[in-house]
Amino acid sequence: MPPIKAVLFDYGMVLSGPPDPTAWTRMLSITGLNEEILHREYWAHRHAYDRGDLNAESFWHTAASGAGIALTPQQFTDLVAADTDYWSTLNPPMLAWVSQLQRSGIPTGILSNMPDAMEAGLRARHAWIESFDHHTWSHAVNLAKPEPEIYHHAAQGLNTPPENILFLDDRSENIAAALAAGMQAIQYSTHPAFEQEMHARGLDHLLQLERNTASQNGKL
Repeated sequence: MPPIKAVLFDYGMVLSGPPDPTAWTRMLSITGLNEEILHREYWAHRHAYDRGDLNAESFWHTAASGAGIALTPQQFTDLVAADTDYWSTLNPPMLAWVSQLQRSGIPTGILSNMPDAMEAGLRARHAWIESFDHHTWSHAVNLAKPEPEIYHHAAQGLNTPPENILFLDDRSENIAAALAAGMQAIQYSTHPAFEQEMHARGLDHLLQLERNTASQNGKL
């Protein structure tokens, strides 16, 4: 396989951990909706929100209308905050590896289906997001995975040929699209499974960057 010269990460369920159930409970309380209706309306319009076809205001008011309710300005503000909290849990072992890559000089990028208000909210609370060399946020380019063009946008942003990029995502359809775009890709589920797959592909050197660098400098 061509050498890996850059690593591209999905945000949700790769850099982040599982959604926070307490934040979802807050959304239920804010809206007064039951689980079935909130789940239906949230996910019915979420792709359009991620893609930038809807912004935060139009997304939440469209969802509320579908559920037969109207939102006050305060409810809208509270829902945006709760939704950001919902996706704010982190994946410490992956973030530790990101830091190793960056200290070793390997370019890193984020390619995420993410709406406008959530990008703003997450970047405000997680300073480490700024350490990536490039960010492709779906709402900003009016594209969303698995559309082919969004992968090309990310590769151009990293200034790296697709075949030299390793892409990590938790969804099979996004992995398939990355492979079709010419990238190397691994579907992420758990960190031990990810490390096992890296080993199977002969990419252990990317998991041991600090040890390798120290050895080359005569420190080990």
